[in-house]
Amino acid sequence: MTKALAADKRARLALVLLCVAGVTIGFSGILVRLSEVGPIASAFWRMAFALPVMALWHLGERRAQPAATRPPAWSSGLVAAGLLYAVELAIWHWSLKLTSVANATVIANIYPVVVTAAAWLLFRQRANRLFLIGLATAIAGMIVLVGDKFTLGIASLHGDILAATTAIFYGGYFLVVARMRTQRTTAEIMTWTAAVASAVLLPAAWLMEGSLFPPSLGGWAALIALAVLCQAGAHGAITFALAHLPASLSAVTLLIQPLTAAIMAWLILGEPIGPFQVVGGTILLGGIFIARRGSMRR
Repeated sequence: MTKALAADKRARLALVLLCVAGVTIGFSGILVRLSEVGPIASAFWRMAFALPVMALWHLGERRAQPAATRPPAWSSGLVAAGLLYAVELAIWHWSLKLTSVANATVIANIYPVVVTAAAWLLFRQRANRLFLIGLATAIAGMIVLVGDKFTLGIASLHGDILAATTAIFYGGYFLVVARMRTQRTTAEIMTWTAAVASAVLLPAAWLMEGSLFPPSLGGWAALIALAVLCQAGAHGAITFALAHLPASLSAVTLLIQPLTAAIMAWLILGEPIGPFQVVGGTILLGGIFIARRGSMRR
């Protein structure tokens, strides 16, 4: 009974951290737009600035462990997580340059569908009907939330395709991390993700974009905020939560990101919030609640 209560408390904490992470990641689209360097260079600095923070945390954990109980320093799963995240991050940042923030947000955030389907096909983690209703409701709410800004056309087609590709790679990263969390700590996974992703993104940014350095202090500030808030902070919380909640529920909960992005665009960029945003945000939150109830029932 005591173990069950402790597990329940950890699950509740994980859910709270997921919500905070979703709110924090809502800043990422705006920060990428303010970074003053190319999309792949922005992705590199995001990982490079986060790496020392995560590495110090990981080294502290590893030194506290007895040598006999330490796992191997690396594994193929850790490398795979870093590679998937590097590709996803570069494509996501690139899509923000070629399509609207609304389009990129809606299309990329279909990744909970990818996670739920892949978890069923690969690991036989079958979602029940109530969870699927919650997932569909949350996605519908997200579409209503940004519906008046969402447009389809030839001009944004390349960016929209990249955003859809982002959903596939992020879904894969999500599932790999969920499996790795049964064997590795949050700091370990985040350190390896940042290290591998930085190693991949640096030459890619240099070869494809040339310029790595923003010309102003404001551009550097945007990159540091992207690394500390969205990467070390938010994705660290997500990685922790994946040890205590199903990957599919975690993915649906993070759909709170578009609601945060809309609020931040209103506060920072002066983009108005109208009735569609209010209704869409309400439906989105209702869908997350239904999905959580469905996951608990499962």
